[in-house]
Amino acid sequence: MSIGRLQGLSISASDFKIYTPKILSVFKFVYYVEKTTMEYSTKMLNRISSIETERIVNFLYKNLDEYGDSKTAIRKSIEYATKERAGLGGYIFITEYNDEITAAVIVNKTGMEEYIPENILVYIAVHREHRGKGLGKQIMNYVLQNCKGDIALHVEKDNPAKFLYEKMGFTNPYLEMRLKRKPENKS
Repeated sequence: MSIGRLQGLSISASDFKIYTPKILSVFKFVYYVEKTTMEYSTKMLNRISSIETERIVNFLYKNLDEYGDSKTAIRKSIEYATKERAGLGGYIFITEYNDEITAAVIVNKTGMEEYIPENILVYIAVHREHRGKGLGKQIMNYVLQNCKGDIALHVEKDNPAKFLYEKMGFTNPYLEMRLKRKPENKS
């Protein structure tokens, strides 16, 4: 039984759990452009519906540009943050203008506070049409005020957001190295 359509998705009652979104805090940001006032609202969420999850997944997938991951990977990070996936949880932050997401951040808790940062900032994106208005800085300030403990993030050396992170106090004391395993051949 289909109960509605949202941005081209067919939704049935069996497809999602219904939660009342729990908004932990809200911050208002007003942007003035040539006598036009744009009021942005930034909030931290913890339990969200599958419809809201898909809304955030689609926003991040579309606005992460060449620095993004698959929708499946983005969804997993959100499920981890909301404790829908086994783990310690985390934080979801969104900024909206006229009920449209204009920026989003996903932070996952690591549980490793004595030897690496307690949190890892997994995703941050600002809507293409709202870039250059200070939203990245606004939402990052909100993240830093609301996350408990140290925060790590990975950023590619050519990503323009690297300069924002450095201005906000992030440093690069280490060189990250990874071993990427090849999938086993099952022949």
